[in-house]
Amino acid sequence: MFLVESKAGAIACMLVSLLLLGTWPAILTLLERRGRLPQHTYLDYSTMNFLAAVTIALTFGQIGDSKPNMPNFITQISQENWPCVLMAMLGGLFLGLGNISIQYAWAFVGLSVAQVITSSIAVVIGTTLNYFLDDKINKASLLFPGVAFFVIAVCLGSAVHSSNAADNVAKLRSFHESLNDIPNVPEFTDEKVPVSDAEALDEKGMVSDTESLKDVDIENLDSEQMKKAGTAENLILVESQRAIKVVGKSTLIGLSITFFAGLCFALFSPAFNLATNDQWHMLKDGVPHLVVYTAFFYFSIAFFLIATILNVTFLYYPLLNLPKSSLKNYLMDGNGRVWAMLAGLLCGFGNGLQFIGGQAAGYAAADAVQALPLVSTFWGIVFFGEYRRSSRKTYVLLVIMLVLFSIAVALLLASAGQRKTTGKANAQHQRRQSELFFTLASLDF
Repeated sequence: MFLVESKAGAIACMLVSLLLLGTWPAILTLLERRGRLPQHTYLDYSTMNFLAAVTIALTFGQIGDSKPNMPNFITQISQENWPCVLMAMLGGLFLGLGNISIQYAWAFVGLSVAQVITSSIAVVIGTTLNYFLDDKINKASLLFPGVAFFVIAVCLGSAVHSSNAADNVAKLRSFHESLNDIPNVPEFTDEKVPVSDAEALDEKGMVSDTESLKDVDIENLDSEQMKKAGTAENLILVESQRAIKVVGKSTLIGLSITFFAGLCFALFSPAFNLATNDQWHMLKDGVPHLVVYTAFFYFSIAFFLIATILNVTFLYYPLLNLPKSSLKNYLMDGNGRVWAMLAGLLCGFGNGLQFIGGQAAGYAAADAVQALPLVSTFWGIVFFGEYRRSSRKTYVLLVIMLVLFSIAVALLLASAGQRKTTGKANAQHQRRQSELFFTLASLDF
């Protein structure tokens, strides 16, 4: 079995994991903006994510000879370690729910802000739990200041979203005021606009700006302006193509989904930590701890199951007024499938490297991979034009947020400790059990 035992090797795993975990969200966002149903995308993504875990387990988990205190993957599958297996699967359940939620959150609050908020929540809660579960092997003097910077990043993330949303409202208002020559374009206001179509009226005789944008004929828009990220024409074009329609939806909905996803992300790593290190002493005497590859395999099974069950359900009972689909339609929808599968592979290998690094240097330090918003923000700005033509206030908030976020990640990496190898930990566990048994026997005597 391949093991990373040095601090340098663990940090290298975390950095590669950071790149992979920061890239796959951008791919899924691209597919959603092109109109592919998120249910279809997520089924492809979760399948390849599971295959990545199987590949890691059958390769890295099988390298070298199996030892009693450090068994290889296949050897450990037959052992009586179900309490820790269930804990690993609980971690996969949390990650699955978080990833499904974040896919909808991206559409509401944008790739950059959604990733920053969820990652910050994950670090604040998850890192604190992992620090105590890992018997404080990380440097608290560096770890918790890093956590504090993440707290500030949460607040700035919300401020960036609010400022950017206000910028978009201003762009759309200006756009509507310039369309006097185009019929059926109602006057634009921040929340509601009057319309003449009785079918579109709500109980107050008003309709959301979503309906007003539907009145705009895309063919009448300036094709050159539509290509420029950040323009009102581009915002309308993206809204007309994307799978999840969010214009006019409550900001509270998007932020609520984002915070729920962040809570799920905060709990999956501590659950995995408990599965591999058995701090709650759930295993019977003589049963070795789960190696990281076995735990990751079961973790990914739970992830795949919850993703499949929920997304097949969403095919027939979709959320957020998405169109209904079916398994047949999903199988026929090859548009973007390769990209969704690539995203699944990136996420699977990224998670695996995060856990390998965390087992070596402490899971609290491994939470540094939550810096993935730095990568996601780069892709969001480069490929999606997020924050293009926004106000100076938005730019200032965005830069400050990312700088503080970078400092937080650097502090977390610097706090990395060095865990004893799984074999040594198992041997010490068994030795303590023997000493305890000997002490009890002496007392009985």
